[in-house]
Amino acid sequence: MSAVSRRPGDGTLVSSTTTAMAQQRATSRASAPRLADVANDKSVAVARGTPGAGLDEFVGDPNFMASLARGLLVIQSFTPQTPQMTISQLAAKTGISRAAVRRCLYTLSKLGFAGAEDGSRYALRPHMLALSNSYTTTNSLTAAAQPILERLSAALRESFSVATLDGDEIVYVARSTVSRVMSDDLHIGSRLPAYCTSMGRVLLAHLPAEQLEQYLARVVLTAHTARTVSSVDKLRLALRNVRRQGYALVDQEYEVGLRSLAVPVHSPNGRVAATINLSGSAPRISTYEMQTRFLPHLRNAAGELGAFLR
Repeated sequence: MSAVSRRPGDGTLVSSTTTAMAQQRATSRASAPRLADVANDKSVAVARGTPGAGLDEFVGDPNFMASLARGLLVIQSFTPQTPQMTISQLAAKTGISRAAVRRCLYTLSKLGFAGAEDGSRYALRPHMLALSNSYTTTNSLTAAAQPILERLSAALRESFSVATLDGDEIVYVARSTVSRVMSDDLHIGSRLPAYCTSMGRVLLAHLPAEQLEQYLARVVLTAHTARTVSSVDKLRLALRNVRRQGYALVDQEYEVGLRSLAVPVHSPNGRVAATINLSGSAPRISTYEMQTRFLPHLRNAAGELGAFLR
C-alpha cells in the first residue's frame, strides 16, 4: 500500500508510487545520452577501409572484448613514420571514434604504455617493450633463430631474417643486419605483404590448398615496383615454382635495388613453421651468387632452426 503526501505549493495529494515512477523516468531520461554513447561506441568502424572496419564481424559476439580490440588497434597505429599522433589523427587512421580513442589513450597513459609530452601528441612509452619482451622470451622460434642469424651475418656479412605468416602479411620474428642493406628500417615486428617478398612466397606456397585459394581470391596485388607480380595467374605460377624448387628468389619486386632469397623452415612434424631469408643489394649480389653461394647456407640454417621447434 503506497503512502500519500501533499505536493508542495498546490496541496495536491501524490502517492509515493507516483513519485517513485516520476523519479525513475527522470533517471532514465538523464541516462539516455550515456546509453546512446555506449551504443555508438560499439559501432567502432566509422570509416571503410580502416583497421576499425575489421571489428564489424565481431558485433554480437558476447565473448569479444571490443574495448581491448580498440586499444590494440590504437597501439598498432604508431609506426616509425608516425611515432607521435593526436587523437584526431589516430581516429582517422584507425576508423575508431574520437571518444573511443581518447579512452584508449587515457587507459594506456595511466598504465604507462603511452603518453603525451605536450598534452596533445601521443607516443608509446618504453613500458611497451614489456609486451614484446614477453613474446620474444617465450617464443621458441625467436629464441632459437636469433643466434643462428647473428652467426650467419658474422660469417657472410649479409642481413638475414626469419618470419612467419600472419594474415596476408609476413611478420619478422628475428633479424640480424649489416649496415649496407638498403631496407635497414626493418626490425622484429615489421610487417610486409606476402605476395611480393621471398619469405612471403615461401609461406604462401606451403599453405593448404584451400587456404591458398582463399588468399588468392582476396589479395590486391599492389605494384610496389615495375617488377612486382601483377596478376593472380602469375603469382600462382611463381608459388608453384617455389614448391618445386624449394626456395623463393624475389628480384626487386618490393623495393628497387633489393634482392632476396628465402627457404622454408620445417618443424619436426614436417609442417612449414617459418621461413629464413637473405636480403642484399641487387647490383652487388647476383641471382646466380644467391643460388650458388648463399642457398646452401640458408638451407643448413633452416635445418638447424627446425630442429629447435616444438
